[in-house]
Amino acid sequence: MGQEFCQYLCELFEGFAPVRAKPMFGGYGLFVEGIMFGLIADNSLYLKADENTKGDFLAHDLEPFTYVKNNKPTTMSYFQAPEEIYEDVEQAGFWFHKAYAAAIRTKKNQATLNKG
Repeated sequence: MGQEFCQYLCELFEGFAPVRAKPMFGGYGLFVEGIMFGLIADNSLYLKADENTKGDFLAHDLEPFTYVKNNKPTTMSYFQAPEEIYEDVEQAGFWFHKAYAAAIRTKKNQATLNKG
């Protein structure tokens, strides 16, 4: 199901931007113009969050992506996508834009930190 799920998500988000998937982390990263906004792992979609959007995910009781590294759980800034995006194109667009905006802000913040 992994590759089919990935293809479905690319097609779902294609209406909002040219989405590309790259294999990574044993799953896939979803990118627009080289910026990763989504992560597919264990047949679940996780969307990029930052301090501006993390509360929106938490308000929907959505879990962050967590994996084990050096025998310790490590949490990334990606949260499980809400179920309604799979059946409602407007919701898919709403959450896509939220995740992509967070990814852009994160990239800009990292670039600023790297300059200093």
